[in-house]
Amino acid sequence: MKIKCVIADDEPMARKGLRGYVEKIDFLTLVGECEDAIQLNTMLKNQQVDLIFLDIEMPEMSGLELLLNLTKSPKVIIVSAYEQYALKGYEFDVIDYLLKPVSFDRFLKSVNKVHDQLQSAQKEGDDYIFVKSDKQLKRIVLKEILFIQSMENYVVIQTASSKEIVYTTLQQIYDLLPPQIFQQVHRSYIVNINHVNAIDGNVLNVDFHKIPISRNYKEEILNIILKDRLITKK
Repeated sequence: MKIKCVIADDEPMARKGLRGYVEKIDFLTLVGECEDAIQLNTMLKNQQVDLIFLDIEMPEMSGLELLLNLTKSPKVIIVSAYEQYALKGYEFDVIDYLLKPVSFDRFLKSVNKVHDQLQSAQKEGDDYIFVKSDKQLKRIVLKEILFIQSMENYVVIQTASSKEIVYTTLQQIYDLLPPQIFQQVHRSYIVNINHVNAIDGNVLNVDFHKIPISRNYKEEILNIILKDRLITKK
């Protein structure tokens, strides 16, 4: 498994040090470097990222301010020279908090933790959730979900063999799902990207269902679905 990571730090030497560590780890792939949080925000909209090495004190916007504004963040390891932000950082569910200067053994321990978490998330075949539908608590296997549709004050969970109506919000159920598998493609739809079998303009074919892609999500979703899987004629 390859973990796509980004370094966000306004100090060139700090980025260089982390870059050197990343290059030593075979399961890490560096896909970008950012000098500030604004650059990072733009990159996250255009690039699939699994892990961010995030500095806190950066110009214009701090790393914590960025996390506050992200609706769904990749895994985050904070790398900072200031230990007073540690408690606040963990409020954002970061994986680890590394104090500069960072030793390689401490770095390795941190990224191994990320690797284990992401690997567990990928093995979602037996993962499931329980939802209250038709006055029953029903077990739904995640890999069988095709898409989830918001319908005012409830959602419809569509699988290949059933349709469950659950009184909850789209955001509440989205927070329960593994982000490597489920992506929001429209304000009313979440899809299981493993069930997307065709892309036709602004429509995804998910099994036999046609799901619209919102303009705000389209570029990011296409990058996720097509990344490293697109064959084009040269």
